[in-house]
Amino acid sequence: MAKAPVHAFHDELSKLDGVATATAISNGDLSAAEVVAAAIARAELIDPVLAAVVTSDFDRALVRADKGVVGPFGGVPTFIKDNEDVEGLPTRQGSAALALAPAAKRTAPVAAQMLDMGMVCLGKSSLPEFGFIPSAEFPDDTAPTRNPWNPDHTAGGSSSGSAALVASGVVPVAHGVDGGGSIRLPAACCGLVGLKPSRGRLAVSPDAKFLPVDILGEGLLTRTVRDTAMYLFEAERRYANPKLPLVGLVQNGTDRKLRIALVADSPNGRPVDEPTSAALSAAAGLLESLGHTVEPVTLPGLDEFEADFKHYWAALAFAVSIAGPQLYGKAFDKSQLSDLTLGLARMFKKNLRRSPGAVRRLRASTKIQDQVYRSFDLVMSPVANSVAPSIGQLSMKLPFDELFPRVEDWVGFTPLANATGEPSISLPLGHDDVTNLPVGVMFTSAVGSDRLLLELALDLEAASPFRLIA
Repeated sequence: MAKAPVHAFHDELSKLDGVATATAISNGDLSAAEVVAAAIARAELIDPVLAAVVTSDFDRALVRADKGVVGPFGGVPTFIKDNEDVEGLPTRQGSAALALAPAAKRTAPVAAQMLDMGMVCLGKSSLPEFGFIPSAEFPDDTAPTRNPWNPDHTAGGSSSGSAALVASGVVPVAHGVDGGGSIRLPAACCGLVGLKPSRGRLAVSPDAKFLPVDILGEGLLTRTVRDTAMYLFEAERRYANPKLPLVGLVQNGTDRKLRIALVADSPNGRPVDEPTSAALSAAAGLLESLGHTVEPVTLPGLDEFEADFKHYWAALAFAVSIAGPQLYGKAFDKSQLSDLTLGLARMFKKNLRRSPGAVRRLRASTKIQDQVYRSFDLVMSPVANSVAPSIGQLSMKLPFDELFPRVEDWVGFTPLANATGEPSISLPLGHDDVTNLPVGVMFTSAVGSDRLLLELALDLEAASPFRLIA
């Protein structure tokens, strides 16, 4: 029997999305101060169970709300994932190696955009060490971040805390960063909308230029498509990449009949569980009922992709292990790195000769996947190989040689879009009644076609409204 959900949907205010909340504040029906105070109360109610907040900033949030907040999301409470700097708060990256990190002196670009839109930051949300695995479970006695739908299961990751806080009704939107599925996986686990935009769509971190392949995409976890669409529109007003077509404000569905490629089998060859397969089949049927064509395919050029992406993943851990102080400052303590990070670093060193070829092939993946879009408008697939794993299954207390194969078994579908730079979105289109867990379905399209994903997402949300826990 599934464990009872943990949520804060106890009044109408908690059920409002970001757009509705901002509208009510702008109209004078609510004040920013009462909205923020209510969100703080909800966080204090559920966080002892879900363990999603790592640093609270409640006092400053109340002061900011009292002063009045303007903007398209004026007064909307949010949390920032704890791998993004917010001035005045430490950035600990989910790692004991940064337990003594000082307060940041600046706010990073995407977080700064969110605040400029009028969002009020209540604090920092949890992630596993440096976002290297898809579950906020830790090697010490730090409490794991739990799934509000069923607290015996993970919230996914690595944007774990943000997903739990939005899904449980604490805040309507929260920040995420996706380097291998870290927005889309927790969105799928927690029944949310999770968009990884096209590479370069949002304000670019200065650190991105140092990456041989920029796999990182930032965005929001939300409960409604319109919140995601409004956020992307407002972000684009603050930074528009001249190399990408404008998205604009997406308020309506698509008027096109789309050709959709269906990828049912995991690129990593691992099995997909029955609830995930059932959700994918149901979503395909829904799309066909809306007049779209769905056709099973096998994606090209993936023979070495899993090994290449794993090698690149390990390279990032190696960089942390040898250049931590340069990357994160004098507070970095290498002796506190987890066995996971050190194990990834060892794996990279053991296969060092793979690096040139891996980087070359990852960079070429965009052109290879573009072949798909000569025949199809987008690709649909599962988000993960199963519903959210049980707490403990992806625990960092496990030896590296046991933990990492489990991560590989679960994460099969999401990394490709990080390598290609394609926009990719998880939508909560399925549900497993046995575990009471949501099941996400993922849609991916060609670089720059974020608008098409949002239009289709609006249609699917209207045809199959997304559930709240309450």
